[in-house]
Amino acid sequence: MDFSLNDEQKMMIDTVRRFIKEELKPLEDEIENTGFLDQAKATAIYEKSKSLGLYGMNMPDTLGGGGLSNMDRILCEEQFGHTSDILIRRAFGNVYEPLLHCKGEQVERWLKPAVAGTRTCAIAITEPGAGSDAAGIKTHAKKTDTGWVLNGSKHFISDGEWSDFFLVSAKTGDKEISMFMVDKGLPGFTVGKDQKMMGLRGTPHVELFFDNVALEPMALLGVEGQGFKLAMGALNVVRLAQVGARAVGKATHVAELLVNYANERHQFNTKIGDFQMVQQQIADSVIEINAARWMVYHAAWMLDQGLDAREQIAMVKVHAAETLGRVVDRAVQIFGGMGFCKELPIERYYRDARIYRIFDGTSEIHRGVIAKSVMRKGAGLFDLNR
Repeated sequence: MDFSLNDEQKMMIDTVRRFIKEELKPLEDEIENTGFLDQAKATAIYEKSKSLGLYGMNMPDTLGGGGLSNMDRILCEEQFGHTSDILIRRAFGNVYEPLLHCKGEQVERWLKPAVAGTRTCAIAITEPGAGSDAAGIKTHAKKTDTGWVLNGSKHFISDGEWSDFFLVSAKTGDKEISMFMVDKGLPGFTVGKDQKMMGLRGTPHVELFFDNVALEPMALLGVEGQGFKLAMGALNVVRLAQVGARAVGKATHVAELLVNYANERHQFNTKIGDFQMVQQQIADSVIEINAARWMVYHAAWMLDQGLDAREQIAMVKVHAAETLGRVVDRAVQIFGGMGFCKELPIERYYRDARIYRIFDGTSEIHRGVIAKSVMRKGAGLFDLNR
């Protein structure tokens, strides 16, 4: 198991890091202040990213994507954590793995345009009564002679205002869930209000309503009854890449800011980084970030070896999300009053970090998953020699 970076990986990281610094960072304050990303600017960063081969990097190169391994994708996702969510989505794409189950006409209609960035997709699983309990959805689809009829609702659907179509989970039987590709604009399909959030400014989180929405037979993704498996597969990747790796990247970014500030800020004729209480907070942050990073890398390595990494990803989700929360909280404390002030980005990072312990399965849910797995499988989950 060798986690040293080769020259290609180093160049890839440098390219992504430079793109974020030059193209995305200048837009962050505007988005934070207005809560909005201008369409022309969104198009410009998409086109620049696409020209560099940075869009849809998680998709196979045969489809026009980057064809990255899980490890290579994680290296990029960590860098994505250094900027804002809405900019990540517009610059690098948000192409969900279940789309790889497209067949026949579905490939040209939904898959290839999503990889190319000419159509944007969002995944719609969460409902008012079904958050962490993805199997508890009420939205349902009934088979008809001409396809399907979809009824129900979703909420907290990230990127909904920008998306052209949605991957919607729906019950197709008492205990059966299927997934459908639902185009925006179909009769009976309504996009509701943007549910304003404490953080993640600029990224819309909308309600969706389906009132007797008629779907073609080809709207079914994969096979009937496979929807829960597709949803869980997608969420596993999201938990590792978009939560775990990005949390590490964001914590790294914040830690660098707090270290710089501790070196520059003086009190009692001494830089505050020389005070032991501040040093402890710095040391704990560095230790926890590195631990989270190696957990992320190990889980990505397991996936690349074809191994089942579900429990490891659950551990990553908990530890990386909570590490980010602790690091940002320490940053606010070290920056003092300025850390609580909107003049600096620290308070924004503090707000943005809080959702990481909630979305894509709360820390409590994942702890339950881990504990049950350990009780069933034994010491193999924490002792590599078993």
